[in-house]
Amino acid sequence: MVDFSKLKAMSGKKSLEALTSELNKVSGGEGKSADDRFWTPTVDKAGNGYAVIRFLPAPPNEDVPFVRMFDHGFQGPGGWYIENSLTTLGKNDPVSEYNSKLWNSGIEANKEIARKQKRRLHFISNIYVVSDSGNPANEGKVFLYKYGKKIFEKLNEAMNPQFADEDPINPFDFWEGADFKLKIRQVEGYRNYDKSEFASPAAISSSEGALSDEEMEAVWNKQHSLQEIVDPKNFKSYAELKAKLHKVLQLDGGSHAPSTTAEDSNVGQEFQPNF
Repeated sequence: MVDFSKLKAMSGKKSLEALTSELNKVSGGEGKSADDRFWTPTVDKAGNGYAVIRFLPAPPNEDVPFVRMFDHGFQGPGGWYIENSLTTLGKNDPVSEYNSKLWNSGIEANKEIARKQKRRLHFISNIYVVSDSGNPANEGKVFLYKYGKKIFEKLNEAMNPQFADEDPINPFDFWEGADFKLKIRQVEGYRNYDKSEFASPAAISSSEGALSDEEMEAVWNKQHSLQEIVDPKNFKSYAELKAKLHKVLQLDGGSHAPSTTAEDSNVGQEFQPNF
């Protein structure tokens, strides 16, 4: 168990090295969420938005400050399929298997269907909201934040800079991390985060100034469990997901796909999400 004093002692290079190792393992609807643990930025009618957030360390009794989630979201003749993928847990998932069958058929029309049903990659972290002009009531509070590959890449780049004149930082560190300026634009009909960037490294602060160690510890203790999110009990069973898939796509359910999914094969690179 890591107490707050030990967390502070681990701050800096040692913490960054451990987190970089974990990042390397996984590198290969705005508005109020229905789950009030989650924060989402506010955007204007043009789809633009701005907020300043701080990514937080791993919650008490947990080792990593993010979890990776895969899900599927698509519509068929029998309605919508919006479910978490069992591949998050390293298990077989009926949609991945069905997509593999479509892809391996060699028929371009089937491949196009598989692309539309591809799994989507998300990451979830705890954050501290520094500035949220669209909803000032969120400022100074701790939330969960779901984000995609683009923001994850910016976290990774901060920890593993490409150029010699850039120093690596641990963006999840209370003392030596950095605020993240989230800049959202609407580009060709999609949310774009390219202009988002980290501020200069500094201890976490609020609109009233830097937080004391006591205030940081209070923030740390308000974090939500990340491992709870990926607890197998929170996922539907393979049988339940298969039944839902067959209902949505009106399948007869007669065939089985190969164990290697198209989403994980070289030929299926289109399946990698691009947020």
